[in-house]
Amino acid sequence: MAKDYYKILGVDKNASAAEIKNSFRKKAHEYHPDKGGDEEKFKELNEAYQILGSDEKRKKYDQFGEAAFSNGAGGAGFDWSNFQGGINMDDLFGGFSDIFGFGGSRGREGKRAHRGRDLELNLDLNFKESVFGLEKEISFNKQTVCAHCHGDGAEPGSKVETCSTCQGAGYVIGISRTILGNIQTKNTCPQCQGEGKIYSKKCSKCSGDGLIKKSTKIKVRIPAGIANGETIRLSGYGDDGLLGGPAGDLYLQIRVAPDKTFKRDGYDIKTELKINIKQAILGDKVDVETVYGPVTLKIPAGTQSGTVFKLRNKGFPRLNGFGQGEQFVTVKVEIPKNISRHDEKVIKQLEI
Repeated sequence: MAKDYYKILGVDKNASAAEIKNSFRKKAHEYHPDKGGDEEKFKELNEAYQILGSDEKRKKYDQFGEAAFSNGAGGAGFDWSNFQGGINMDDLFGGFSDIFGFGGSRGREGKRAHRGRDLELNLDLNFKESVFGLEKEISFNKQTVCAHCHGDGAEPGSKVETCSTCQGAGYVIGISRTILGNIQTKNTCPQCQGEGKIYSKKCSKCSGDGLIKKSTKIKVRIPAGIANGETIRLSGYGDDGLLGGPAGDLYLQIRVAPDKTFKRDGYDIKTELKINIKQAILGDKVDVETVYGPVTLKIPAGTQSGTVFKLRNKGFPRLNGFGQGEQFVTVKVEIPKNISRHDEKVIKQLEI
């Protein structure tokens, strides 16, 4: 049974982005496993927010439902086993993870491993490339682990000292006023950023970030039959993770340029063929252009303008399936604007 993400988050389909976010925060506190909540329900909430919390994904869900996010080129292709990857829980909970102590990302453990950011690129194709597919080399910039410091942000050989602010704990204790009264909080140390230690010199290559922007080239196989607006996910080709965290994903948004001759309709292709009056009345054999090369089409005698002929298997290959679409050729009979007197006499003699 398809999931109703609006129902899961407890909002209606006209809910604003702020209402969706607030509802998610409330329910996430209720079902968070570290507070004794239902882990499966919590995962389901995250899954719903991944979709409805994004304007682009929400539009796809409203149009196609859950099927829009199945694996493959047609959808975003999310791997829900890593459902939490794109959400910063501390940002969503507005610091409550520290207040209630279920964040699990700070304290004596210091900095945690971070999943790299997802990246999104537009990939432009012409019409025939979308029909047949191709292997295409793309270049883009991404954050990669600094090879000089191996991601820890310190200049190799620099002196390491215990942070004087948190005494090596990675966090500082404070008091926060809440609706429940004054509550002791545990926050990341602002001096060492949760590391518990201070380096005497930051990495000279990445300035202590642990990541450095680098130009990357990869070859991508574009499947035959892909359509304008579809998305390809390349797992692990986004920004590198920090401190051993997994890399993000790369999403390619396909943009197919319109063609003067061919028009796409699902997996079918539509074209027009202009013929003269003589061909329409007497019939003829004419060459018709297809993406696979010219083919001969027999025009029967008495063909009317607007007649549609079908060329079998001359359309798009079906993604993740068998067979392909058709090409539909619409005949347009051209009426001459000026004719000679001789032609006029001949036409008048015709009993049609």
